Amino acid sequence: MHAQDIDRITDWVIRRGLEGVSEPDLLRDFCLKCCAAGLEITRGLAFIDTLHPVHEGRIFRWRGDGTEETPVAEYGPSSEGQAAESWQRSPFFHLLQSGGEELRRRIGFGEPADFTIIQDMKDAGHTDYLVFIHRFARSGVIGEMDCVCSAWSTRHPGGFSDADVAALRRLVPALGLAIKNAALSQIARTLVEVYLGRDAGARVLDGRIQRGVADRIESVLWFSDLRGFTAITDTAPPDEIIPLLNDYADAVITAIRDAGGDVLKLIGDGTLAIFRDDDPAMACARALKAEFLMRRNVRELNARRAMEARPVTTVYLGLHIGEVFFGNIGSTDRLDFTVVGPAVNEASRIASMCRSVDRPLLVSSAFAQALPGEKRTKLVSVGRFALRGVGRAQELFTLDPALVSLEPENENATEPIR
Repeated sequence: MHAQDIDRITDWVIRRGLEGVSEPDLLRDFCLKCCAAGLEITRGLAFIDTLHPVHEGRIFRWRGDGTEETPVAEYGPSSEGQAAESWQRSPFFHLLQSGGEELRRRIGFGEPADFTIIQDMKDAGHTDYLVFIHRFARSGVIGEMDCVCSAWSTRHPGGFSDADVAALRRLVPALGLAIKNAALSQIARTLVEVYLGRDAGARVLDGRIQRGVADRIESVLWFSDLRGFTAITDTAPPDEIIPLLNDYADAVITAIRDAGGDVLKLIGDGTLAIFRDDDPAMACARALKAEFLMRRNVRELNARRAMEARPVTTVYLGLHIGEVFFGNIGSTDRLDFTVVGPAVNEASRIASMCRSVDRPLLVSSAFAQALPGEKRTKLVSVGRFALRGVGRAQELFTLDPALVSLEPENENATEPIR
């Protein structure tokens, strides 16, 4: 590879990194350009840790031998079990522990294949294997994302030449920087979605972070909490509380998301969510679908937890539709992207009434009126109530218990009453 090829590929990597090209596309095109310039890479691999509630990081692979390869995969924690054993036998772990930045094994020329992955490469006919660790300065570290790791191998009969290794030493840092840029974008999207919700997160990433800027929207409001949660916290072992909250939050949030809603806030054992549509009837129908899915999730969860002799509960839910302000509220250095307005308070009060009337679901008269006629007939009134903090009494409704009892256990068996 000539010096002008190195400059050309470096310039290409920088421009693609600035454009925000994805990591697998960066790796693939990088390898192809190197091969076209005479640096014969047979396989390329790069990985970087991330900041995600489930995955520890993402790995990217490329093969030049025509064998189909999964270009990107997410990996879980590498600190326990078989994953930890595999990681600790890798050349990457060796370099991180020793403080090294580079490891090379000319496995086609008698050098030892002293790591499992290198032995695998040797068995596959590779002649040379090169590993790099490019560390970040402390100010550039986010969570466990403190370096970019990469590995390069070839089946060329002569292995990598000295010029090839020198070229990779110059080129791979630029690729690492582009991968880090793409990974940071991924982290930003993950964090805002996990902590703000999909819709609110997308708005923040679109630049709508100015304090006091809010949209006036019509929305279905979902407010739910757990039945008897205070009593459970008083009687259950302390180490059961967080797992219980996580289990039931997963049952609720999964149902809301599957039905097209957006979770805005978790408040202890409570969940605030919205459903939006140009047609209010459709938004209400989606909220009821989420309620159906949630009940199914909770039934399955309770069966599992009961078998494990762990505390079980159910969910109280209030549904309302009304106008709210949706946007940034807070101080100059601590904002919350959420909904505010009398309708939000009303939804919370409706959910609280579930305890008084012993019903798992209550909906407002406004919600009932917004439903299509055939769905509205499946509601029954539970009476008129004065809600605390709400200026007028209103009639509340629930699903007809006779119809609820006919719900199929398998929602695919027939059309749910929702």
